[in-house]
Amino acid sequence: MKQKLATLAFVGLTAFILSACGGAPVKTAEVAKEPAKPALNDAAQQALAQATADVKTAKARFALWTTADKAYKDAQEAAKAGDSDAVIKQATFASDQVARGIAQLSYPSTELK
Repeated sequence: MKQKLATLAFVGLTAFILSACGGAPVKTAEVAKEPAKPALNDAAQQALAQATADVKTAKARFALWTTADKAYKDAQEAAKAGDSDAVIKQATFASDQVARGIAQLSYPSTELK
C-alpha cells in the first residue's frame, strides 16, 4: 500500500512540475518587432563626446552648474532616442555652460572678511 501511495505521489508531482515548466511562452517575436533606432550622425557623436569630457572636467573642479548637468542628461536621452539634432543642441549648450562655470572659478570672491 505504501508503495502504491509513493508511486502516485511521484507521478502527481512529476506531472505538476512538467505542467509548470511548459506554461511560459517565449516572446521572441515581440523583440524582433521593435524598430531599429536611428544612429547618431558624426557631428552629434562628437558633440556628445565633447560634452562628456567637459562635464567630467567641471565635476572634478566642482564647477558643474545645474543647467549644464541637465543639458548633458537631456543630450544623453536624445542620444538613446537617436535624435541627432537634439543631441547637438543640448550637448553644445552643456559645453557652453561648463565653460562659463569653469571661468567663474577665476572671478574674485564675494565673501566678506
